Amino acid sequence: MKPFKQLPVEIYRPDYRVRTPEMQSPDYVQISTAAAITLGLVPGVMHRDVCTHCLNILLAYPDGCRANCSYCGLARHREETRDFADRNFIRVDWPTVSCQDLIDRIRAGQDQGRFERMCISMISHPRSNDDTLTILEQWRRALPEIPVSILSNPTTMQRADIRALYRACADIFTVALDAVTETIFERTRGRTVDSPHRWSHYWQALEWAADIFGAERFGAHLICGMGETEYELLQVAQRVRDMGGHNHLFAFFPEAGSLMEDWPAVNRGQWRRVQLARYLIDYHQVRLSQMRFDDRGRVLAFGVDQAALDQIIDKGTAFRTSGCPGKQDPKVSACNRPYGDSPPSDICSYPNELDGQDIDLVRSQM
Repeated sequence: MKPFKQLPVEIYRPDYRVRTPEMQSPDYVQISTAAAITLGLVPGVMHRDVCTHCLNILLAYPDGCRANCSYCGLARHREETRDFADRNFIRVDWPTVSCQDLIDRIRAGQDQGRFERMCISMISHPRSNDDTLTILEQWRRALPEIPVSILSNPTTMQRADIRALYRACADIFTVALDAVTETIFERTRGRTVDSPHRWSHYWQALEWAADIFGAERFGAHLICGMGETEYELLQVAQRVRDMGGHNHLFAFFPEAGSLMEDWPAVNRGQWRRVQLARYLIDYHQVRLSQMRFDDRGRVLAFGVDQAALDQIIDKGTAFRTSGCPGKQDPKVSACNRPYGDSPPSDICSYPNELDGQDIDLVRSQM
């Protein structure tokens, strides 16, 4: 058997794959490669011995996602060329396992106590709302000590659906806004690409989440590098923070087979400046109005004095993967998604604590 060449792990194709139409949610889900390695479902060693602290699961259906987002490995347009079961998503394969098997393995300690959180990722499918609620309820009964985040699909949801997840003890609710302007949203995941998502409804879902879940318990996913300026992305980050939420950043990486597979990966200077500015907005009460930008929307000044800024940069937390928090430090994400947006050789989001060489690289990129 040949190892995958493009994955940042030593891994062989697992036997845990969708093989029959019956292997679908809510009884079965797909899990990230990092989670599969952490659970011992597939052999592999992550670069720098990193493991994931969040069990990321993805709803699975033989007929796949009904949306057609231009940057996504799960997009509907790929049906003609690839079996849904074999599609990659954020650079890696997602093997399929039964929910009960996952629960049993974690109860038996096969994750070595590493999972601090679980996240249910919805897709655009008629059964997505009901199946997400079923999995959430099953998980909360079996493993109440591990909090559950919901990566929602607003297109299929109304306020009552969000409230049902809250009442079932979901801990955090997030909305994958991804595109940070209405124009880019329309071009990448709206009518332009024959996809059902609507900018206004995504913001409506965020407003519902803010009201139902409350401050610090909801957030937005934002992708950096899809044609927006740094100012435009940070303007949305400030809006989400003013609502009481947090911002989870993703670096654009061209997914093979997607409509944007020829779009360049995000510029590293742009990415580092946005990472730092987002961190200041979310955790240091720095406002967008305190920052300065050039005529192309690039950050020139971050709104804090240089000595304080140097301390924040040297600590490195601003450049780690941003997502739902773990058990210790709310500024450090349990959802560290190892190498999900870049290879280790040209890393964007650090899934681990940065060392001196990492800090030097970050500074040179900025």
